[in-house]
Amino acid sequence: MNKRIKKIIITYFLFVLLFVLQKPLFMGYNHTLYKNCTLTDYLSVMFHGLPLDLSVAGYLTIIPAFLLIFSVWTNSKALYRIKQLYFGIISLLLSIIFIVNTGLYSFWEFPLDYSPLFYFFSSPKLAAASVSYGYVIVAILTIIIYATLLFTIFYLFLIRQKVLLKIPYYRIKESFILLVLTGVLFLPIRGGIGVSTMNIGKAFYSQDQFLNHAAVNPVFSLNASLAHQNNFDKQYQYFKPAIADSLFSQLVDKPVSDSIPQLLNTKRPNIIFVILESFSTYIMKTMDGLPNVAINMDKYAQEGVLFTHCYANSFRTDRGLAAILSAYPAQPNTSIMKYPEKTAHLPSLIRTLRDNGYQTEYYYGGDADFTNKRSFLLSSGIEKLISESDFPIKMHLNNKWGTPDGPLFNRAMEDLKKGKSKQPFLKIIQTLSSHEPFDVPFHRLNDKVLNAFAYTDSCLGNFIENYKRTKYWKNTLIILVPDHRGAYPEHADNELAKNHTIPL
Repeated sequence: MNKRIKKIIITYFLFVLLFVLQKPLFMGYNHTLYKNCTLTDYLSVMFHGLPLDLSVAGYLTIIPAFLLIFSVWTNSKALYRIKQLYFGIISLLLSIIFIVNTGLYSFWEFPLDYSPLFYFFSSPKLAAASVSYGYVIVAILTIIIYATLLFTIFYLFLIRQKVLLKIPYYRIKESFILLVLTGVLFLPIRGGIGVSTMNIGKAFYSQDQFLNHAAVNPVFSLNASLAHQNNFDKQYQYFKPAIADSLFSQLVDKPVSDSIPQLLNTKRPNIIFVILESFSTYIMKTMDGLPNVAINMDKYAQEGVLFTHCYANSFRTDRGLAAILSAYPAQPNTSIMKYPEKTAHLPSLIRTLRDNGYQTEYYYGGDADFTNKRSFLLSSGIEKLISESDFPIKMHLNNKWGTPDGPLFNRAMEDLKKGKSKQPFLKIIQTLSSHEPFDVPFHRLNDKVLNAFAYTDSCLGNFIENYKRTKYWKNTLIILVPDHRGAYPEHADNELAKNHTIPL
């Protein structure tokens, strides 16, 4: 067999082999999630992930294949340099994708998609805030080492070999064969000649989602996510318009009557809206969760009106905020906050209150520009935004997400005591301390995660108890709700509705 024909075949199957071997490495790194897996499970993951591996290998082989065709007609050193550059770039990209997917999976528990890129480009600093500096350094070094290893493999098998030119007749014949082989790559790329084209679902085979995720090729997953960032109106058309309208009509406001009990002593109360990072029913005894964690939340559940059938709309803050403040349902693979031109036209609880005479303020100890939050809040009607930059540097110097919840609530209370708040007012306080890495200036519980929740709960309790002594108390509605269920319990099954319940 001709050396060039061998090389195109070797190129394709070398990519496939690398992708297949990455799967046990991925499962080994995330061993806590795969500790009960048998050898059969490992082999099943590699086998069922093959369709996506074959597809991605096809994409990556196209350029080397055309370079081989050109090499039949010229012995130019430029082709050699282009080949080096191509495999150098591919080595780096594959390393980044594999290492990031492997490292983030224990936090995200889904294959790599556009989300990490969105968070990273919104704010690289905060995107890395969930992990230690040591973790980031190790990850970068691992990427460099792995990229070097990949390039060495590509160099030994695909780059360094030189092929002599053929006489004209053989050039034409060889070019034709190489071109046919290049065209054949279309089959694995597409996933065959059937009606169904290649998609991530091809790798799903088990009731255990962790095994399905291990089988998914992260390069394919990321590419599919990037390719589906547009045409949102085409992605979720599950019902015919008439049926959709009928279902939606059951969700909108109906004319009210006097039969609805009046819970407040005024029709225009001051409103304090506290959005609690990652809180869930699992840390509240009142809702059959753990005792001695969210002590104050349990207390206020008894004092106030507790809604026990409230469900988080997403798994990340940016999507949860859009649901809470704009009644916008979250999508599986994107965030509406990524599109300021869209968020500017969303309905808004904040804007409605502002237009009815409310002073609107937002308190957040972190970066207000993370995930386009500033754009969303300002277009929603927030008149005053307090964020990380409004606090002394020493308050957030050692906290990766920003100013801890204690100083945040203190700032809100100080502003109230200054008496500058025009009534009625809407003040939204968004917490952040109960988020990875859970480093808080508080030590009551041994479990680091639960201790962080207890810290935020204690800050909330101090704020409300102090607020009860202000002139605003008798004319105020306080709303407590999480943005989403977060880090507790670990590895909760997202398929179960109860694992998305949050207290309101």
